[in-house]
Amino acid sequence: MSPVAVCDVYGGVQLANPAMAAECGTTPMRLRGQDILELFRPLRATEVERVVEALRLRHRSRYQVSVSWPGPDKAERYGELTADPVSDTVGETPALLVTLRVIGGPEPARDPPVERVSPTEARILALLAGGATTARAARETGLTTDGVTYHLRRLTARWGAANRTELVARAYALGVLTPGTWPPRA
Repeated sequence: MSPVAVCDVYGGVQLANPAMAAECGTTPMRLRGQDILELFRPLRATEVERVVEALRLRHRSRYQVSVSWPGPDKAERYGELTADPVSDTVGETPALLVTLRVIGGPEPARDPPVERVSPTEARILALLAGGATTARAARETGLTTDGVTYHLRRLTARWGAANRTELVARAYALGVLTPGTWPPRA
């Protein structure tokens, strides 16, 4: 669910969904009446000035503002607020439908641990990622085809992979294979 709020033309929150409240570390009811630009600090004042002027002139466009805010864990987060003026009639002062797109947050404190596999399993995974058949993987590792199949079955069961494609994808996701290199290597 995307973080969404409805604000008056001055930025006062009238209604917010649970995802928006979660970004602020509170509940939707507690956001009511708060200033959206105090919750989410604009990174460039000129973006806000442009939006204010456009709304004063009753322009009905989509407006984006780059923002930062302390997340629920108090770590600084970054994103983009998009405000869409909405109203029932053209002459009516619009409300603003505000959505938040989270672009980034704090870097993780440490990299996730790399899954431990044997050197033989890592070599087999790298060969499969490069398109090798079971027979070719057997030749290159000095195993029989049954030996390669044994290692693949163990990895498939350990990681809960449905097939070889998923097995290779998990090897990349778990850090067993190095992304961005060709031929693949562990």
